[in-house]
Amino acid sequence: SRYEGTWQNDKANGYGKLFHADGDIYEGEWVDDKANGKGTYSHSNGAKYNGEWIEDKQQGFGNESWPDGAIYEGKYLEGKKNGRGKLTFADGSLYTGTFVMNEISGKGVYQWSDGKKYTGQWLSNKMHGNGHLIWPDSKEYIGTFFEDKRHGVGKFKWKDGREYDGQWERGK
Repeated sequence: SRYEGTWQNDKANGYGKLFHADGDIYEGEWVDDKANGKGTYSHSNGAKYNGEWIEDKQQGFGNESWPDGAIYEGKYLEGKKNGRGKLTFADGSLYTGTFVMNEISGKGVYQWSDGKKYTGQWLSNKMHGNGHLIWPDSKEYIGTFFEDKRHGVGKFKWKDGREYDGQWERGK
Protein backbone atom coordinates (compact mmCIF):
# COMPACT_ATOMS: atom_id res chain seq x y z
CA SER A 1 0.00 0.00 0.00
CA ARG A 2 1.09 3.57 -0.70
CA TYR A 3 -0.26 6.77 0.86
CA GLU A 4 -0.02 10.22 -0.74
CA GLY A 5 -1.24 13.15 1.31
CA THR A 6 -0.84 15.18 4.45
CA TRP A 7 0.89 13.76 7.53
CA GLN A 8 0.84 14.87 11.13
CA ASN A 9 2.45 13.05 14.07
CA ASP A 10 3.63 10.26 11.70
CA LYS A 11 0.04 9.47 10.70
CA ALA A 12 -2.27 10.24 7.78
CA ASN A 13 -4.15 13.37 8.85
CA GLY A 14 -6.00 15.76 6.58
CA TYR A 15 -6.56 14.91 2.93
CA GLY A 16 -4.91 12.01 1.17
CA LYS A 17 -5.06 9.03 -1.13
CA LEU A 18 -4.30 5.42 -0.18
CA PHE A 19 -3.45 2.96 -2.95
CA HIS A 20 -3.99 -0.63 -1.78
CA ALA A 21 -1.90 -3.50 -3.20
CA ASP A 22 -5.08 -5.13 -4.61
CA GLY A 23 -5.87 -2.02 -6.71
CA ASP A 24 -8.50 -0.50 -4.39
CA ILE A 25 -8.12 3.24 -3.70
CA TYR A 26 -9.44 5.44 -0.89
CA GLU A 27 -9.29 9.18 -1.42
CA GLY A 28 -10.56 11.61 1.16
CA GLU A 29 -10.23 12.87 4.69
CA TRP A 30 -8.08 11.14 7.33
CA VAL A 31 -7.70 11.36 11.11
CA ASP A 32 -4.96 9.34 12.83
CA ASP A 33 -4.47 6.87 9.93
CA LYS A 34 -8.21 6.21 9.55
CA ALA A 35 -10.77 7.35 6.98
CA ASN A 36 -12.77 10.04 8.78
CA GLY A 37 -15.00 12.64 7.15
CA LYS A 38 -15.85 12.59 3.45
CA GLY A 39 -14.17 10.21 1.07
CA THR A 40 -14.43 7.86 -1.88
CA TYR A 41 -13.45 4.19 -1.89
CA SER A 42 -13.04 2.71 -5.37
CA HIS A 43 -12.74 -1.08 -5.59
CA SER A 44 -10.64 -2.59 -8.35
CA ASN A 45 -13.74 -4.53 -9.51
CA GLY A 46 -15.58 -1.26 -10.29
CA ALA A 47 -17.68 -0.95 -7.11
CA LYS A 48 -17.51 2.49 -5.52
CA TYR A 49 -18.64 4.21 -2.29
CA ASN A 50 -18.73 7.97 -1.94
CA GLY A 51 -19.80 9.49 1.36
CA GLU A 52 -19.12 9.89 5.04
CA TRP A 53 -16.67 7.83 7.11
CA ILE A 54 -15.92 7.36 10.81
CA GLU A 55 -13.01 5.21 12.02
CA ASP A 56 -12.47 3.52 8.61
CA LYS A 57 -16.17 2.58 8.26
CA GLN A 58 -18.97 4.00 6.14
CA GLN A 59 -21.10 6.04 8.52
CA GLY A 60 -23.61 8.78 7.83
CA PHE A 61 -24.89 9.49 4.32
CA GLY A 62 -23.37 7.91 1.25
CA ASN A 63 -23.96 6.37 -2.12
CA GLU A 64 -22.61 3.11 -3.43
CA SER A 65 -22.59 1.62 -6.91
CA TRP A 66 -21.67 -1.82 -8.22
CA PRO A 67 -20.44 -3.05 -11.63
CA ASP A 68 -23.79 -4.75 -12.35
CA GLY A 69 -25.54 -1.33 -12.24
CA ALA A 70 -27.03 -1.56 -8.73
CA ILE A 71 -27.00 1.72 -6.78
CA TYR A 72 -27.68 2.56 -3.12
CA GLU A 73 -28.22 6.03 -1.69
CA GLY A 74 -28.82 6.49 2.00
CA LYS A 75 -27.63 6.09 5.55
CA TYR A 76 -24.85 3.87 6.84
CA LEU A 77 -23.86 2.75 10.31
CA GLU A 78 -20.56 0.98 11.02
CA GLY A 79 -20.08 0.10 7.35
CA LYS A 80 -23.61 -1.22 6.72
CA LYS A 81 -26.75 0.17 5.14
CA ASN A 82 -28.79 1.33 8.13
CA GLY A 83 -31.68 3.81 8.27
CA ARG A 84 -33.53 5.36 5.31
CA GLY A 85 -32.26 4.53 1.87
CA LYS A 86 -33.01 3.80 -1.75
CA LEU A 87 -31.62 0.69 -3.46
CA THR A 88 -31.94 0.27 -7.21
CA PHE A 89 -31.17 -3.31 -8.24
CA ALA A 90 -29.40 -4.36 -11.44
CA ASP A 91 -32.69 -5.58 -12.95
CA GLY A 92 -34.34 -2.17 -12.39
CA SER A 93 -36.30 -3.15 -9.26
CA LEU A 94 -36.35 -0.42 -6.62
CA TYR A 95 -36.68 -0.44 -2.82
CA THR A 96 -37.19 2.77 -0.88
CA GLY A 97 -37.44 2.54 2.88
CA THR A 98 -35.66 1.37 6.00
CA PHE A 99 -32.56 -0.81 6.25
CA VAL A 100 -31.21 -2.46 9.40
CA MET A 101 -27.59 -3.65 9.24
CA ASN A 102 -27.65 -4.29 5.45
CA GLU A 103 -31.12 -5.89 5.43
CA ILE A 104 -34.45 -4.53 4.23
CA SER A 105 -36.31 -4.22 7.55
CA GLY A 106 -38.98 -1.80 8.72
CA LYS A 107 -41.35 0.14 6.47
CA GLY A 108 -40.75 0.45 2.77
CA VAL A 109 -41.90 0.21 -0.82
CA TYR A 110 -40.50 -2.39 -3.23
CA GLN A 111 -41.26 -1.96 -6.92
CA TRP A 112 -40.24 -4.99 -9.00
CA SER A 113 -39.07 -4.45 -12.57
CA ASP A 114 -42.11 -6.46 -13.81
CA GLY A 115 -44.50 -3.91 -12.24
CA LYS A 116 -45.40 -5.76 -9.03
CA LYS A 117 -45.40 -3.43 -6.01
CA TYR A 118 -45.39 -4.01 -2.25
CA THR A 119 -45.92 -1.28 0.33
CA GLY A 120 -45.59 -2.26 3.96
CA GLN A 121 -43.47 -3.85 6.64
CA TRP A 122 -40.30 -5.89 6.09
CA LEU A 123 -38.11 -8.11 8.24
CA SER A 124 -34.76 -9.56 7.13
CA ASN A 125 -35.38 -8.91 3.40
CA LYS A 126 -38.87 -10.46 3.48
CA MET A 127 -42.40 -9.03 3.44
CA HIS A 128 -43.37 -9.46 7.07
CA GLY A 129 -46.18 -7.67 8.91
CA ASN A 130 -48.92 -5.50 7.41
CA GLY A 131 -48.72 -4.73 3.74
CA HIS A 132 -50.32 -4.15 0.37
CA LEU A 133 -49.17 -6.16 -2.66
CA ILE A 134 -50.33 -5.28 -6.18
CA TRP A 135 -49.56 -7.42 -9.23
CA PRO A 136 -49.16 -6.04 -12.78
CA ASP A 137 -52.49 -7.70 -13.80
CA SER A 138 -54.31 -5.70 -11.04
CA LYS A 139 -54.71 -8.53 -8.49
CA GLU A 140 -54.03 -7.28 -4.98
CA TYR A 141 -53.69 -8.44 -1.42
CA ILE A 142 -54.07 -6.22 1.64
CA GLY A 143 -53.28 -7.82 4.95
CA THR A 144 -50.64 -9.61 6.98
CA PHE A 145 -47.50 -11.29 5.65
CA PHE A 146 -45.17 -13.79 7.28
CA GLU A 147 -41.78 -14.46 5.62
CA ASP A 148 -42.97 -13.33 2.14
CA LYS A 149 -46.28 -15.25 2.30
CA ARG A 150 -49.86 -14.12 2.94
CA HIS A 151 -50.47 -15.18 6.52
CA GLY A 152 -53.07 -14.04 9.03
CA VAL A 153 -56.01 -11.81 8.20
CA GLY A 154 -56.17 -10.37 4.71
CA LYS A 155 -58.21 -9.57 1.63
CA PHE A 156 -57.32 -10.83 -1.85
CA LYS A 157 -58.95 -9.20 -4.89
CA TRP A 158 -58.88 -10.75 -8.36
CA LYS A 159 -59.00 -8.57 -11.45
CA ASP A 160 -62.51 -9.91 -12.31
CA GLY A 161 -63.84 -8.41 -9.06
CA ARG A 162 -63.99 -11.56 -6.92
CA GLU A 163 -62.68 -11.18 -3.36
CA TYR A 164 -61.64 -13.37 -0.49
CA ASP A 165 -61.55 -11.71 2.91
CA GLY A 166 -60.40 -13.93 5.74
CA GLN A 167 -57.67 -16.05 7.27
CA TRP A 168 -54.49 -17.04 5.37
CA GLU A 169 -51.85 -19.57 6.35
CA ARG A 170 -48.43 -19.57 4.67
CA GLY A 171 -49.80 -18.19 1.41
CA LYS A 172 -53.03 -20.26 1.19
